Amino acid sequence: MDRDHLLKRLGFRAWHRGTREADYLIGGFFDRYSPEWGEAELAWFEALLVEDDVDVMAWAMGVKPVPEAYDGPLMRAMQTLDYVPLPGTPASRAH
Repeated sequence: MDRDHLLKRLGFRAWHRGTREADYLIGGFFDRYSPEWGEAELAWFEALLVEDDVDVMAWAMGVKPVPEAYDGPLMRAMQTLDYVPLPGTPASRAH
């Protein structure tokens, strides 16, 4: 699968999680960081998308320990939460 197709597929999955909170957290993270990702980062994110939203959100907010498979620079970037678009702001997406 070519990179553009993979990015579109991952972007769709990131923004269609089932709850608005998860959409903003996971989709916002994807939008902010994915343009700079290589194959390893894309594989990490694709694996993360299989996890339950409540777990991903708990890891990002520091409420639960991050499993070794997801611990590292990408999770630390996710834990900054500075990429989460707020509804009604120009940076927010209509999803």
